[in-house]
Amino acid sequence: MSALPTNVHVSKHPCLRAKLSQLRSKSMNARETKDVVHEISLILATEALASLEVVTAGTDESPIGFQYDFETISPQKVTLVPILRSGLGMLDAAQAILPFPVPVHHLGLFREKISLQPVEYYNNLPQSQSAVAKLAIIVDPVVATGGTAVAAIQTLKEWGVERVIFIGILGAANGVAKVAEEWPEGVEVWMGGVDQSLTDAGMIKPGLGDVGDRLFLTHGK
Repeated sequence: MSALPTNVHVSKHPCLRAKLSQLRSKSMNARETKDVVHEISLILATEALASLEVVTAGTDESPIGFQYDFETISPQKVTLVPILRSGLGMLDAAQAILPFPVPVHHLGLFREKISLQPVEYYNNLPQSQSAVAKLAIIVDPVVATGGTAVAAIQTLKEWGVERVIFIGILGAANGVAKVAEEWPEGVEVWMGGVDQSLTDAGMIKPGLGDVGDRLFLTHGK
């Protein structure tokens, strides 16, 4: 595998690697695909969010009357950003790992078929400066050319976030490098696996196919 930027982390978890092989199989139906995407996302989110800081936020009392230091994570202004459509398959896992509910702001991006360039069709980031998160966690299963992820990072940087954690299940090496290099000091990229090349149509090979189509049974659209 070619060298990746230092802000890229590729999971070595044995269970994740086994599940990724299962997810690659064309024999998996939509329900199985959804379940395995969720399971892989749980592992990845656990690894990616281990870099968060633990802080003490006062005290609380246990059921038998003892005081204890109440720990939480920092920063507390966090937002989850699933890239529509397939990022929705990873959202529940990321929400489950975080210790408190956080806003979810959706970005709708698709690749134009001829140019393979990203086109934004939906953005529900709030305009109020008081609503800007310190940390944005992007979830999107596949990084092919990297254009969609780069566009999402640009949008969030312009919005005012201080840091981005990008979590993806599988990427092509060049696309993953492109994402990592877009904002090196502000972005961490966490991937379940990396393949080396793309087809002429911009699909990762061997890849996972179109995860959105697999999740939502929209083949042949």
